[in-house]
Amino acid sequence: MNIAVWLERNAKLHADEPAIGLGHRVVASYRELAAAVAGLAHALHEEGRLRPGDRVALIAKNDAAYLEALFAVWWAGLVAVPINAKLHPSEIDWILDHAGVRAAFVSADLEGDVGHGSATEPRVVSLSGAAYQRWRSSAPVPLVPRDGIDPAWLFYTSGTTGRPKGAVLTHSNLIAMSMSHLIDVDPTKRGDAFIHAAPLSHGSGMLALPHLLAGGVNVIPESGAFHPEEVLALAGSWPGASTFLAPTMVRRLVDCPEDTPAGFRTIIWGGAPMLVADVVRAVDRFGPHLAQIYGQGESPMTITALRRNEIGDQSHPDWRARLATAGTQRSVVDVRIATADGRSAAIDELGEVLVRGGTVMLGYWDNADATRSAIQGGWLHTGDLGCLNQDGYLTLLDRKKDLVISGGSNIYPREVEEVIAAHPGVEEVSVIGRPDPEWGEVVVAYVVGTAEPAELDRHCVDRIARFKRPRDYVLLDELPKNNYGKVLKTELRAMDAMNADVRPADARQR
Repeated sequence: MNIAVWLERNAKLHADEPAIGLGHRVVASYRELAAAVAGLAHALHEEGRLRPGDRVALIAKNDAAYLEALFAVWWAGLVAVPINAKLHPSEIDWILDHAGVRAAFVSADLEGDVGHGSATEPRVVSLSGAAYQRWRSSAPVPLVPRDGIDPAWLFYTSGTTGRPKGAVLTHSNLIAMSMSHLIDVDPTKRGDAFIHAAPLSHGSGMLALPHLLAGGVNVIPESGAFHPEEVLALAGSWPGASTFLAPTMVRRLVDCPEDTPAGFRTIIWGGAPMLVADVVRAVDRFGPHLAQIYGQGESPMTITALRRNEIGDQSHPDWRARLATAGTQRSVVDVRIATADGRSAAIDELGEVLVRGGTVMLGYWDNADATRSAIQGGWLHTGDLGCLNQDGYLTLLDRKKDLVISGGSNIYPREVEEVIAAHPGVEEVSVIGRPDPEWGEVVVAYVVGTAEPAELDRHCVDRIARFKRPRDYVLLDELPKNNYGKVLKTELRAMDAMNADVRPADARQR
């Protein structure tokens, strides 16, 4: 089933009800949204010369047109490739080439930067340009049927080899994710709003789907970004408002002095754990209206959840202990913990988190080796270490791949290491995450060589996204290693923790 059928149905059943909001106003009913989407789909076929299964990138800040374009890609039977607009142009070009992207919808400010270094030379269309307006006014084309196993979304995740991997999410994967969200996390009724303050290229964009299914309103902040005052104001003007935020965003929302005219239906956080003290503060501010989700791009938004009633039930004897967990498995998946020798771990025994079910990806795009490594015997190996207690609550303890999560964004050290290592003044480099009260973690690079921090920072600015740049560059005579020559990141972390009090919070030279 093509997931765009939900829009087709709502355009018939709830034609004049609001579908998309921008700021405090409705900008499209379901009838109007379906007409624009069907017109865009027609133009993608005729002017774009695209056929079912072709890939279309979306590289833009949050905007009402972003959702139109996303739904049009599916209506036309194509595959969406949402890309983080904060990436460096060279990183974007690599994804465009790897995915074989034929067309790209972009923000106006990116139109001149996207695709010029790409071998595929996709057709680039600005979401605010004349061509886009002409396309959306095209004669509507019927919805293109798709099978559940057909790819719908290529979700590119950072990779430990320095290159991202494209998780192939099918229509069935996204349907299962949407059903689970409505059942397990945030029951939604027709007319309820969802405020997209986090990037539509990631989890927030995926959560547009269950609200489309439920006949809700997907609301884009006027700024196209996250500003606590704006989100609070929108929550007061849209009925039944929910939102999805990274933990650092939740903390900023809690600290915002603005009043909330009306309560949230749900504030959902994910992408990283949140300190128990921060959860308690959020409950004190917003009441029993918070939920946590744990998932990966390979099982989108859907492995476990800590539900609203659990976070809100302060009378439960295990309340604080539960706040430190990632909740229990979702209704559409199985979750187990596997030890190093492959057996199922006992209660409270540490091991790797494995998941199987309808949300688990088809595999990695054009990367059979990575697919075989990630999915074994039907189980997705997440690379995360954790344990399950006797009640089935999952506690995440560490990441096998040394993932750094900063402000809700995933950053793999190897990717940053390869960029820094290319500097001629660097002999060796190792990157770790340093705990940070605002961002969760920040990137720190330990470097052996003659390059100065300011040189290294300029080098990174030219090659990787700004949010991946190290916050601190620490120069050493040598990196700690074991007898086999492997860098001991555990020792680096211990060294960093010992020196954290004497180093400035941000030693990066600008």
